[in-house]
Amino acid sequence: MPLYSFVTYGLFKRTFAVTLFAITVVVFSLVLYLESRGVGIVPAACASARVQENQGMSRTYTTTFPLTENPISEISNWVNGKAGGLDWSDVQTIPGLAFGTESGNNGYDDSTALLTGTWGPNQSAEATVHTVHQNDNIFEEVELRLRSSLSSHSATGYEINFRCSKTSNAYAQIVRWNGPLGNFTYVASNQGSQYGVKDGDVIKATIVGSVITAYINGVQVVQGTDKKFATGSPGMGFFLQGTTGVNRDYGFTRFTASDGSASRSTGR
Repeated sequence: MPLYSFVTYGLFKRTFAVTLFAITVVVFSLVLYLESRGVGIVPAACASARVQENQGMSRTYTTTFPLTENPISEISNWVNGKAGGLDWSDVQTIPGLAFGTESGNNGYDDSTALLTGTWGPNQSAEATVHTVHQNDNIFEEVELRLRSSLSSHSATGYEINFRCSKTSNAYAQIVRWNGPLGNFTYVASNQGSQYGVKDGDVIKATIVGSVITAYINGVQVVQGTDKKFATGSPGMGFFLQGTTGVNRDYGFTRFTASDGSASRSTGR
């Protein structure tokens, strides 16, 4: 090959490398800019269930349950009652809905799913309720969990539950789980139609220090104080008693949890 050909070829390679590098820098900068502006770049199935951790800000997890999973995992972000605690039931999802898997005949083996990772002690959990075919002859509860943990034959932490009913038999309760299956303590409880939930209601529970507070559509419905557990994870659960085969009649269509007081919304 003539000398000028080698020179031309070498110049072409250098020019191509510089151009490729410049394109990479531009694309990477554009991605960072779009993400900072809240524009989703990741696939939708991942974008709807994400964790956000920022220096000086709270950890937040939000999901609209985009996947079909039994038990729920969302890329290992959840641990479940059967898988993690052995004695309890798992939470299952189909696109747009999380629901329990209890048979309805095994006592207090509530369907339970807790978020993985380390969470600060001051926590909140919020969910949008799905409930149809309500029937006071059976018990259907939707539950939020705070400062909770699962290990072999042990489940601890705080359960805030709401009965799927709008009659005088409805209730909202704060319950402390002490470890073994069926071992729990009532912290606070209120009964009446205003304490139950209907389809589309938004429930929320918070724990700050030793004070646990529950809300329905932004209205406080029950509050209690307990100092037993100082650490753990937020999560969700479902309880069924008195019938079988109705698990998809009630559940959550959206869930979000955070710790601390300064939070940033991350889900879609």
